[in-house]
Amino acid sequence: MKTIKKLSLIVIFILSSITIFAQNDIITRHNGDTIKGTVIRSTEYTVVFTYVNETSENTLSKYAISKIIYGKSGRIEKVTDKITVNGEDDWEKVIVLEEKSYIAGLTKVDEIRGKTAFINMQTGNTGDKKALKNLKSAAAKLNCPFVLITSEKSTVGSKSNNLGGSQSIKTGFAYKY
Repeated sequence: MKTIKKLSLIVIFILSSITIFAQNDIITRHNGDTIKGTVIRSTEYTVVFTYVNETSENTLSKYAISKIIYGKSGRIEKVTDKITVNGEDDWEKVIVLEEKSYIAGLTKVDEIRGKTAFINMQTGNTGDKKALKNLKSAAAKLNCPFVLITSEKSTVGSKSNNLGGSQSIKTGFAYKY
């Protein structure tokens, strides 16, 4: 009789443990890490969550997250596809991020710069596009799919190089998973 009671207590304990652990949400990142916790809210570009047995809120960029498995419902939400950049030829895949919150969970690699030549025949708009392309190319060279622009400077006409051209300079940081 004691063996049956012990066995039933063990079974109850195991089932309750599984139930408790199954309530946690699992966030899978593109770098292979998984996070167990509770998703509090999901915005357009970020996910706010707490770790298991903690109350402080943490934020991750959706660009860093592959999927979320919700513990209570078992629902799997695909968040973003992984962007693979394999060199400068993949510069078009590089995404320019507009806010610092969008880099949460990504790894900073290096400061980069994109600019047009000092003497050029670019208009203000085409010079800006050329500088952006050069910035994305610099990130792609580092195999980084993300850029956070930290400063932009454009000069046009006589304020630029006294030759009537325009120059555009963009600096930022390259990020990877």
